[in-house]
Amino acid sequence: MSLSARPRAVLASLGTLGLALAAAASPASAADGTPTAPTQLFNGYRHCSTDADRPSYRWAGDGLVVMGIPGSTDTTGDSLVGVRYQAWPVADPTRITTVTRDRVTPGFEAPATLPAGALADGQTYAWQAQTVIGDAVSDWSAPCYVTIDNTRPANAPTITSPNYPPDGWNEGGEPVEFTLSAGGVDDVEGFEFSWQQDLPVIGTDIGDQGIPRPVDPYENTKYFKRADALGGSATLSLVPPTGSGPMTLWVRSLDRAHNGSAITSYTFRVNSAAPTVTPAVPEPEFGEPTEFTLRPDPALQAKSPVVSYSVRTIGGQNDRTFEVAAESDGTATVQLTLDGSYGESLRVTSRSANGWVSDAASWSIGYDTTPTVASDVYPENGSGGGVGVPGTFTFTPKVKDVVSYTYTFNNGDPEVTVPADADHSASIDWTPASDGWYDLTVHATTRSGIQLAPYDYFFTVN
Repeated sequence: MSLSARPRAVLASLGTLGLALAAAASPASAADGTPTAPTQLFNGYRHCSTDADRPSYRWAGDGLVVMGIPGSTDTTGDSLVGVRYQAWPVADPTRITTVTRDRVTPGFEAPATLPAGALADGQTYAWQAQTVIGDAVSDWSAPCYVTIDNTRPANAPTITSPNYPPDGWNEGGEPVEFTLSAGGVDDVEGFEFSWQQDLPVIGTDIGDQGIPRPVDPYENTKYFKRADALGGSATLSLVPPTGSGPMTLWVRSLDRAHNGSAITSYTFRVNSAAPTVTPAVPEPEFGEPTEFTLRPDPALQAKSPVVSYSVRTIGGQNDRTFEVAAESDGTATVQLTLDGSYGESLRVTSRSANGWVSDAASWSIGYDTTPTVASDVYPENGSGGGVGVPGTFTFTPKVKDVVSYTYTFNNGDPEVTVPADADHSASIDWTPASDGWYDLTVHATTRSGIQLAPYDYFFTVN
């Protein structure tokens, strides 16, 4: 199937727009207005060519949609008109195929489909359109010329790279140079490529009055590259989406009708060149501002200077990703306050001046922010006291700046919050109403409002 068959199937449904508008318009006498030649001519949702020596190329396996805007001197736009299309092989103008579209609104595209059976693969056709109002007809439009191409390129393209060979591991840091060749197919116009196997679909938007808005896909240099000549080759200079490991570029050829060849691929491997992440102290404290130094991989820096870093925090209270500019030697510093209740990690990538993004360096630290819980009467993981026997439980912090503790017994009782003393600890008195197993759950809260990790203290009442 042609690359553009899918969008055709979608866009063809928009052909009903003219019918719907026609039904909504108020019928008028066939005598209202004089027909004028249709304008805005399109075939296959792309511009028609009025140059017989430079026909457009279209896939027409399901027929070819032709369209134009019918004209009328009736400026009210209330009169319904018709459009007649005629097509013929340039090699035999006597073999005329006629299709019509009745009851359409002037000013809007009026699509009709030339049947696939009337269009031979490889043949060039001319077609034209005229507006019909009752027995009156306009002049014919200037002919459009189209060559039918229902055959996709027979061979997949070939891919080579002079600086990232497929065997072995390569040092990264430089854009990958690719040469794409047509694989011996003489009507290849260009190539479509992506780091994802699912290549984009070529389609056409529909604008006001149902007018197609075709664009040249080769203007999108992220995915398309025109060959240097028909059936020729193209060169690419691409930065991979990730900094290391196996990477694959997927490519197919496109002919002038945008039929796509089979997809081929090129896989190569890149060594890691992640930056280093070094804190100012070996074990940064929870909640304390700490300076980190980011250094580029030396080989990467030698190929193209590192200009910035992307830093992502994971596990903190407000995770974020932000950019840090590098100094002229490729290093950078950033100050972070680590506040993850269980710990925090960083993922850092470098970006070089040539656009290369390294793989990520990882740095992490774990924190135990649970409070310490102690009781003389009801020891942890032991038994003591009894029904009606009061016991004191003391909470002490493992991190700085704790201002309160919140606790509950057996996770079903209401939570209770008590303030911390000047030394950031707290004590509570509790008297059990029944014997058996208990679970005291406690968490601390800091002055900045961070709820720290909870601790479960298990004991048994005699």
